[in-house]
Amino acid sequence: MSPRRRVVLVGVLALLAGLFLPGLGKWVLGMLWLPAEEICGLPAPGLRLACDPARQLDNAIPQLVELVLAVVAVVGVWGAAVWCLRPVRDLAEPIAHVGPQNLGYRIRRRGRDELAQLSRAIDQMMERIAAGYDGQRRFAANASHELRTPLAVQRTLIEVGMAQALTGEQLELLTAQLLQTNERNERLIEGLLALSESDQGLRSSTPQPLHEITRAVLAAYQDRATAAGVTVESRLAPRVVMGERVLLERLVTNLVENAIKYNRPGGRLAVTVGRTPALTVANTGQIVPAEAVAGLFEPFRRLARDRTNQSGGAGLGLAIARSITQAHDGIIAARPLEGGGLSVDVQLPVPH
Repeated sequence: MSPRRRVVLVGVLALLAGLFLPGLGKWVLGMLWLPAEEICGLPAPGLRLACDPARQLDNAIPQLVELVLAVVAVVGVWGAAVWCLRPVRDLAEPIAHVGPQNLGYRIRRRGRDELAQLSRAIDQMMERIAAGYDGQRRFAANASHELRTPLAVQRTLIEVGMAQALTGEQLELLTAQLLQTNERNERLIEGLLALSESDQGLRSSTPQPLHEITRAVLAAYQDRATAAGVTVESRLAPRVVMGERVLLERLVTNLVENAIKYNRPGGRLAVTVGRTPALTVANTGQIVPAEAVAGLFEPFRRLARDRTNQSGGAGLGLAIARSITQAHDGIIAARPLEGGGLSVDVQLPVPH
């Protein structure tokens, strides 16, 4: 029986009891033979009655009935509450034992009552928790792999240098490779720290000119775009957003850097700042399958699955961009462009 039906049943029983119990109690007490002497000797405090049996009985019955009904009501309400809430207690017991070892547990209660709706909400919450837990495990495994690969390269280079005497040219090559591997480790750690910081949310929120932030980032990356043979186009309308300047700069920087890095010689980079979306970064490049777009925002996910690629990225750029956008109560989405490349749209709330 659903909790609603139990409550309705208890309410009906309470109504019937309120109608019939007073008369029943008076009838029962009226059938008892209470000698006048015993009635006058009642030790009940505050009960002042004349020693007239008939009058004594008429005055004592209402007070006794009220006392009996009060006790019965307290006991009945307690028992009814326990009985009505029993389905919730039965539901809470298995949930209390859910942990990382059995995140696949689901209640799967059928029906349309409140308890079934609560069960479905709990099942949906468990789905989200399980997905988040799996994501954390994948993140830890991928981070371990990303850190292990350059460390293994460094170890190999050091062992090669120690195994034999090197010429000046060989030593220069070896040190250059070690330096390159070390820089990759630094970028990876810096990306992990940035991702952790953005996941913690905003420490402060003040009006920030997104168009000016974007203009400064584009100026800083103009030389790199020119060296890569990428033409930069910008349309920067005035746009103010609430947030942290450092995180917004990191958001724009990651999108622009990715757009240059994964572009093609003679390609194009178009950056737009406006009202809706607040920021759009579109670039030419290789063809991106539509089914692979969502995965690009996951940490350590690249379009090319080779972890040893020398593109210089750790696969955290778009993950950090998503985290910063969510910290600013925004939405980030990407779509593949016809002919190759990607367009990333960032929706940010408009200050009131």
